[in-house]
This record gives sequence, structure tokens and C-alpha cells, in this order.
Amino acid sequence: MSKSILKVVPHGTQIIEKLKNDEDYYGEYGQQFLSNSNIYNLLKFPKLFGVPQPKTKAMLEGSYFHTAMLEPEKLKDYQVIDVASRSTKVYKESCFDGEIILLQKEKEHLDNLVDTMQDNLEIFDVLYAEGNEFEVPAVDTIMGNMWKGKADIITEDYVIDIKTTNDISKFIYSCKTFNYDSQAYLYQRFFNRPLKFYVIDKQTFQLGIYDCSPNFIEGGKNKVEEATEVYNKFFSNEKSHDINNYIHKEVL
Repeated sequence: MSKSILKVVPHGTQIIEKLKNDEDYYGEYGQQFLSNSNIYNLLKFPKLFGVPQPKTKAMLEGSYFHTAMLEPEKLKDYQVIDVASRSTKVYKESCFDGEIILLQKEKEHLDNLVDTMQDNLEIFDVLYAEGNEFEVPAVDTIMGNMWKGKADIITEDYVIDIKTTNDISKFIYSCKTFNYDSQAYLYQRFFNRPLKFYVIDKQTFQLGIYDCSPNFIEGGKNKVEEATEVYNKFFSNEKSHDINNYIHKEVL
């Protein structure tokens, strides 16, 4: 790839190199930065901002799918158990501290999703084109605060984010629900190029490619502005209000 990601990001290489490590990106070091995953709580449940949340089945499956697509050499790190359900004695005895383990049948379903996306030649040629970069971190100062992100794939011309969805016919609505619009805004800021979503339906295995319109990006920018206002008000070093006194107010 001719463009260096580090030239796009106006911050030192030490930060970027450290954030390439998942333990640092998702751990204590990475928590000094805001990210798109913070948007939901800042806008909906501010009192939960910064509060550790348990990993869900959907999060585990999403993580496995991304790893299989982008970093298959890391799949050995996933524990898989061949039982009928999570209510079995064998499963419960295998878990520690409420962790979730991937079931063999779930793994096989996810592997089929990966195969379907990779078997499509049009998509394969784009995702795995020579020069593409995978799992690329970035940081930037946006609206006065430091934000981080990690792109699934960087191509010469755009950023690709791969998604699974429960109903691809409703993906445009899922984008708003799960704040993919704010993600698109942030990632365009980070990497100086547009973002595209490559999507697969978990039920029908239908594939989709979605570009981001200016209105979609503008909606994402508005969310980042609103989240920034909440963060500055309740959590920044210059905070002016106590989060314990927060009251949600809305006109119905």
C-alpha cells in the first residue's frame, strides 16, 4: 500500500504500535481514549460509562468471525466445547467467573459464514487484495478529546468494516441502532478515506456491500458531538456535573 497509515494519524508511532496489541487496545492503556463503543452508553446510559460489562454471546461470536476473516492464526486462542447447550453440567464445569465459551455448533455456523464470504470472488478480491492492511489502529483528537479506532481492513481507497447481521434487509436500521454511523464518521476522520460495510446475514447467508452517504456521516458526526458533550460534562478532567445526579430528560 502506498499510503502509510502512520502518516495519516497525527500522533506518535509509539501509541499506534502499542494499540496494535489487543491487550493494550482493549485494556487499561486503551481506556484512556474514547471510542465508538462508548457512544451507546454516553448517549443512552451515561452512568454505565467506564463500567466493565460482561462479554455476551453475540460479542464472542463477532470476535470469532472477525478473527477468522482477518487473523485466522489467532483462532487457536478460542476455547470451543462440544455440548448441546450452556445448561449442561460439562459446560458449567468448564466455565470460570461467568465467562462464555463458544459451542462447537456455533463455531461451525460461524465457519460457514466465513466460507460464504470468502468464497465470493468479488468480495474475496477486494478484502484480500495485495497491499491491504488488517486490524489497523488509529488515534486522533476529535472535538477536543482523544479517540481511538481499529480498522478491519485498509485499502488504497477506503476503509472496510466487516459485519454480521440478523436480518440484512434491516441493516440500514441496525446501523443507527448500533452506531455504525458514528463509527463511519470517526473512521473517515482517522484514515482520511471513506468507509464501506461488507455484511453477511447470519440466517440467510446473503451478502451485502454498503457505502456511506453524506447524510449518514453527518448523522454519525451529530452523535459524536452529543457524546462529547456528555463526556465533557460528567467525565472529563474539567467536568462540571456529578454523574450521580444525572437525569434523562426527553420530550415525548
